[in-house]
Amino acid sequence: MADIRIGTSGWSYKHWVGRFYPSGMKPVEFLEYYVKHFDCTELNASFYRLPKPAVVEGWLTRTPEHFRICPKLSRLITHQKKLIQVEEALATFFRVFAVLKKKMGPILIQLPPSMPFDSAQTKDFFRLLHEHYAEYRFALEVRHDSWFAPQALNALRAYGIAFVIAHSGGRFPYLETVTGDFVYLRFHGPGRLYASDYPETFLDAWAQKMVQWAHQGLEVWAFFNNDVEGYAVKNARTLQARVHHYLKASISNIRGTR
Repeated sequence: MADIRIGTSGWSYKHWVGRFYPSGMKPVEFLEYYVKHFDCTELNASFYRLPKPAVVEGWLTRTPEHFRICPKLSRLITHQKKLIQVEEALATFFRVFAVLKKKMGPILIQLPPSMPFDSAQTKDFFRLLHEHYAEYRFALEVRHDSWFAPQALNALRAYGIAFVIAHSGGRFPYLETVTGDFVYLRFHGPGRLYASDYPETFLDAWAQKMVQWAHQGLEVWAFFNNDVEGYAVKNARTLQARVHHYLKASISNIRGTR
C-alpha cells in the first residue's frame, strides 16, 4: 500500500505554544518537537522568501530520515511572473533546495485567483518542469474554476502533476479529481479561512477516502492550513487517528478473508 502522510502547513507558529508546543518552549525547539508527531510539513515560507542555504541545511540535519518537506514555489514565479519567463527564477529556487532533495515531497505550485487556465502558457511551463526538473514531483493548487475544464486536467495528467484538492468552505474553487500518481489535499478551514475547526465527522469521511486512494496504489499527502488557535495540529492529529483506524480495519479484513 502506498504511503499516507499528514501534516500542517508550516510548524513555526508561536501561538501554538500551550496548544501544541509545551509552555515555555522556544521557537528554535519547535521543529524537533514537531517531527515527533508528524512525518511531513508544507513550507509556506518559501512562497514569500527563499530561505538561506544554512537554514535549509539545518532542516536536513534536524529532521529524521523518514521526514518529508513540501516547499511552496516562490510567488515570484506564480503570482508576479505568472509562469512566464521563469527559467532563472526556477533555477534559483532549485539551487536553494538542492541540499534537501532526498527529503523533499511534492512541490506545491499555488496560482492566484486572477490566473485562469491558458493552454499554451500552461503547457510551456509544464514542459519546462518536465525537461529540467523531472526528478521532482509537483502539485498544482488553482483558484480559478477554468482549470476544471477537461483540457486543463488532461494537461496535468500528461505531465503527472497532481491537482490539489483544496477545501476552504467554498471560498476557493473546489474539485475532487486525481491527475497524478499521488493525491495532494489542503485544508484551509471550513468557515473562516485559516481560522476554523473541522468537525470529527468531516475528518472521518476524509480518512476513509484517503485509505481508499492508498489501496489503489496512490500516495496521499494531506496538510492543514488552519493554524489559528492551533486547529491545524488538532485536526491533523485527529485525521491521523482515523486513518490509522481504517488502515487497521482493512488489514484485519484482508486477514479474515484468507
